[in-house]
Amino acid sequence: MTISAKPISGFKEFLPEEQMLFNRMMDVIRRHYELFGFAPLETAAVERNDVLLAKADEENRKVMYGLHILNSANPALVENVKNYSLHFDQTVPLARYVAQNYGKLHFPFRRYQIQKVWRGERPQGGRFREFYQCDIDVIGDESLGLLHDAEMPAVIYGIFSELGIGKFIIRLGNRKIHNGLLEDLGIPLHYNVKRSIAPGPDWDGEIVEDTKNTLTLIDKMYKDGIEETRRAFHDDVGIPEERIDELLSFLSHKDDVHATLKWLAAQNRNDMFALGVSELTEVIDHMQALGIPSNCYGIDFGITRGLDYYTGTVYETTLVNHEAVGSVCSGGRFDDLASTFIDRKLPGVGISIGLTRLFDALQRSGAICTGAHCPTKAVIFNMTPSLRHEYFAMATALRAAGIPTEVYLEDKNINKQTKYAVNKQIPFGIFMDEKRQNRGVCTVRNYSNGDEAEVSLTQLKHHLHQL
Repeated sequence: MTISAKPISGFKEFLPEEQMLFNRMMDVIRRHYELFGFAPLETAAVERNDVLLAKADEENRKVMYGLHILNSANPALVENVKNYSLHFDQTVPLARYVAQNYGKLHFPFRRYQIQKVWRGERPQGGRFREFYQCDIDVIGDESLGLLHDAEMPAVIYGIFSELGIGKFIIRLGNRKIHNGLLEDLGIPLHYNVKRSIAPGPDWDGEIVEDTKNTLTLIDKMYKDGIEETRRAFHDDVGIPEERIDELLSFLSHKDDVHATLKWLAAQNRNDMFALGVSELTEVIDHMQALGIPSNCYGIDFGITRGLDYYTGTVYETTLVNHEAVGSVCSGGRFDDLASTFIDRKLPGVGISIGLTRLFDALQRSGAICTGAHCPTKAVIFNMTPSLRHEYFAMATALRAAGIPTEVYLEDKNINKQTKYAVNKQIPFGIFMDEKRQNRGVCTVRNYSNGDEAEVSLTQLKHHLHQL
């Protein structure tokens, strides 16, 4: 019986030319993270459920991939594995890791992490069940200054500028502003929604209440639209129309950064609101000192980052010509993420780039194009099988000089060999038969323009380096 080779939906696989481009983007991200002094870290793909659930919001609780063992002879192991799941992000595992290694780390602790995460949600355009996240976070011990919040957009600016994928905007907000605004308007931070438990053999018509975060409604405002957001605040949260009007008017405010900061400073609401305005003003002041162009960022009250653990600065980055893609880099400040695991205050701030989602969106939009199908820069053709050892020696010398090189190993005619190079978009082909060897030369063909040059064997690596 032939088993279907169709891949699982939501688990992205690339062709070699796609994987090479994906890896180059990952290399750009990694290099910029290290330019800012972030150290690499990798945590286990599997965590205990109690660790993941400690800070998981309602949505992430629904999409966790649990583990189980098939046909095990050890019942205790089968039962134990039920308590494990694949991590759905890297922030909660980071909190566990920092708590576990608190006495061994130097604070502020700066780490980057580029790993796959898993979420059991319905695959659709731009959403996957398995995908790469590229995270950086700074964790402080007891305190962490706002300079770190300002540094995050500097990292984002450097990465997206080098990726060359078009104009982007880093949108900033502050959760204290939102919390203070909701308090001033008399809108609760959390609300309850009643639902029926799904019918089953013992169903008795029980109704339960789910607690939801009001900030999530704000964070979904652009996706759901103003009218749906208005309906949710009225019907689900139970807010009077006049309060909703004032809230939506505030959230929809648009102006340049300095005018918006001046507008915020003139409002007299409460201490929480004022603290958020002060923090946002300080962060933007530091961003200017870090050299981030003013046309690359703005203040947006429509972003809150719905996760409960964010407490201050929040970020979302969008591509100007690809708004439908949504946020391609997000994050923010969290002041109490690790308290579940350790009796210490370990505030932090970080960002995450969903690289698989970003790559897929850019590819579908035509913003990026693949190139060569392999990393080979030069292929040595097998013109004379008796010279194979000489071909191997040439390839070894070129590889030692840092030039990715293949020797064509099959005994096929030269037309099929050159077709192989063209199809894989290998830039250079090297021809050497007995006559050329006796003269100490080879012929190098440049497939990008069709040029050929006779090159001394002793100068071959220098010739290729110059092209």
